[in-house]
Amino acid sequence: MTMTMIVFLGSLCVAMALGIPIAHSLIVSGVALLLFRNEFDTLVLAQTLVDGADNFPLMAIAFFILAGELMNAGGVSRRIIDFSIAGIGHVRGGLGYVAILATLIFSGLTGSAVADVAALGSILIPVMEDAGYKRGHSAALIGAAGIIPPLMPPSVPMIIFGVTGNVSIPKLFMSGIVPGVLLCVCLALTWAWIARKEHFKPQPKQPIKVVLRTARDAVWAFILPLLIIVGLRGGVFTPTEAAAIAVFYALFVGLFIYRELKFANITSVLVSASKTTSVVMFLAATAMISSWLIAIANIPVFLADTLAPLMDNKILLMFAINLLVLLVGTAMDSTPTILILTPVLMPVVLKAGIDPIYFGFMFVFNNMIGLLTPPVGTVLNVAAGVGKVKMDEIIRKVLPYMWIEVALLLLLTLMPQLVTIPMQWFMPK
Repeated sequence: MTMTMIVFLGSLCVAMALGIPIAHSLIVSGVALLLFRNEFDTLVLAQTLVDGADNFPLMAIAFFILAGELMNAGGVSRRIIDFSIAGIGHVRGGLGYVAILATLIFSGLTGSAVADVAALGSILIPVMEDAGYKRGHSAALIGAAGIIPPLMPPSVPMIIFGVTGNVSIPKLFMSGIVPGVLLCVCLALTWAWIARKEHFKPQPKQPIKVVLRTARDAVWAFILPLLIIVGLRGGVFTPTEAAAIAVFYALFVGLFIYRELKFANITSVLVSASKTTSVVMFLAATAMISSWLIAIANIPVFLADTLAPLMDNKILLMFAINLLVLLVGTAMDSTPTILILTPVLMPVVLKAGIDPIYFGFMFVFNNMIGLLTPPVGTVLNVAAGVGKVKMDEIIRKVLPYMWIEVALLLLLTLMPQLVTIPMQWFMPK
């Protein structure tokens, strides 16, 4: 078993170190393990690859990504920000609270951290700079707040985890609502401390008629998250059907309500969404090879035996798993981490009697913190790029938010009821 682990992880790490894309590295590790076990068969390899992408719930990812692209092209993003600025932009550090509030609203539209950071950062960071905020502070806050969308419905990472771990996606969606709001509160308190220390000047207060006008313009953006949550809770549609509804809704609003989305632009939107979707789907396909080999090589049994001393203490076991996922998250993006580690850890979690929904949320939350952690730090890189900030500067500025996010992770580890009880409230009886 030890040699099996060495061959699998060694070939994966070597391939990644050579600069081979993660999806291709997964194929390399799969081939290496098959050769080591003397079971190499190109037909089995190809069939497993096809089976990895041939999964109905994964269609939700493609639809939600397309809906997010349509929302951005249709002017929804700008109206959300205009409403947030009009409502709370006048308090000290108000534009920072605008970023957090806008991210929370965005979370119900795309479920993607990278997409939301790119969209919000490109609009808000120049506005915050004009108001006297330093670019480093602005980019760090938007990057830290960017991990909120994957914790809230419709979360793309939760869809991937649900498919990989055979866990209810609607329940995963609902498990993140209260912790996601808690994260917003924690980030707002951290920003309040920074704003007071940096003496940010408040913006002029907007007349009530401006607030009402921006609220009226943004109301169509608020309807979609409510539609998704109510529909899933009531069992009216599945996550995949909800994603398809989101696409038609975004198309309708962009074309006929705001009229900023033109028929001539739809092709470019489809191409952009297709590029993003193809990356995720190819990763899902290649990870199926690893998942299959992990199962037949009995790696989960080996891990369960290794963690056997912690099986009787769920909190200690979750601490150990959190540490493992956080360490992996510093070197690997969220999607491959979910696809590789879920088949390994899920049997251990089930054997220990840990709620798989709770574990799924914690796993995704762990992965999202990894998006802010060098050297990979996808969200951190996007925030630095959009904000035109040096990496060493944004790393320093993002540390207070990372510490508060890790503290919330520890709190949820000690008190799983903060995840499980609200999830039961939101789900139908």
